[in-house]
Amino acid sequence: MRQLFICLIMACITSLATAGELKITKVYGPDLPNKYKHPVSITELDNGDLFVAYYGGDGEYAADTAVYGGRLPKGSSTWTKPVELANTPHRTDGNGVVWQAPDGDVYLFYVVRFGDTWSSSRIKYKISHDGAKTWTDSRLLTLEEGMMVQGRPFVLSNGDYMLPAYCERGDDREIVGPESTSMFFRFNPKTKTWTESERIKSPNGNIQPAGAELKKDYVVAYCRRGGGYGPNEKGFIVRSESHDGGQTWSEGRNSEFPNPNAAMDFLKLQSGNLLMVYNDSMNSRVPLSVALSTDMDKSYPFRNVIMGAPHVDLGYPYAIQTRDGKIHVIFTERRTQIYHAVFDEDWVMKK
Repeated sequence: MRQLFICLIMACITSLATAGELKITKVYGPDLPNKYKHPVSITELDNGDLFVAYYGGDGEYAADTAVYGGRLPKGSSTWTKPVELANTPHRTDGNGVVWQAPDGDVYLFYVVRFGDTWSSSRIKYKISHDGAKTWTDSRLLTLEEGMMVQGRPFVLSNGDYMLPAYCERGDDREIVGPESTSMFFRFNPKTKTWTESERIKSPNGNIQPAGAELKKDYVVAYCRRGGGYGPNEKGFIVRSESHDGGQTWSEGRNSEFPNPNAAMDFLKLQSGNLLMVYNDSMNSRVPLSVALSTDMDKSYPFRNVIMGAPHVDLGYPYAIQTRDGKIHVIFTERRTQIYHAVFDEDWVMKK
């Protein structure tokens, strides 16, 4: 009994020592198993392990890319060596999104490119019934050309799953076409059926939505802006909202958050507060910052920086909150290294 008491006291001391702090560790560098590593996702499994998925190869448009996964066992500080999760013969695989659903199934959504640009891609997925150890054969989610995934799924108050997706248009690898739109695939776990939402449209196009249900049927989505990668003084994250559970959407309008044509994430926390993770610049993917709203998306007075200069090209942040209340943000630098940041709301608020 005395030993148990001491262990509990030590656990409390450790917890207090890390409250209000930011911890960043490197998950994988350019050596494992290949140099290129980009959009990375993370999920917490039922057993407490963390699991990441990303796609890698010789480069973004290389023919040898595949989707890889790695695990941080609960209680460990060392990630397992990445293993191949999906590799479509003679095609380029991209953007892997791993997510454990409330029923314990783990989904792996990813993209397969059939032409020269991502506007030729389709979405495939696999399911694991044993904690991301083995996977089913892949299935096509949609046959529509240009469909892609990148963001974290979330669950509506009625139990339906919402998978963020987007349709990328245009044949220029350096420009997101103005016809590009965001949307959500909706899964009914009772009927096991997928349906599509209305598209989010905006004047310059938008992609890579991140959504959250603020209250019953009221869903807000923030999206990456369209356009090119050159200097821009009018580049903002695009915001849209739905009042019918994500079936129809308002026209996308510029938010207060700058956007250098880069992905961001938007997460509803256990407290009900809202977290935005984004590049606080119109022209650079540095710094990688966070903003917190305590008034249902009306304002974001609390802000802090996860990583800034001299680091460069900090891309594709992906945020989750684990059962212990910690916030985890996984992201890449120079598309060759993966970082894992851990913090809580106190850290965001204290600056």
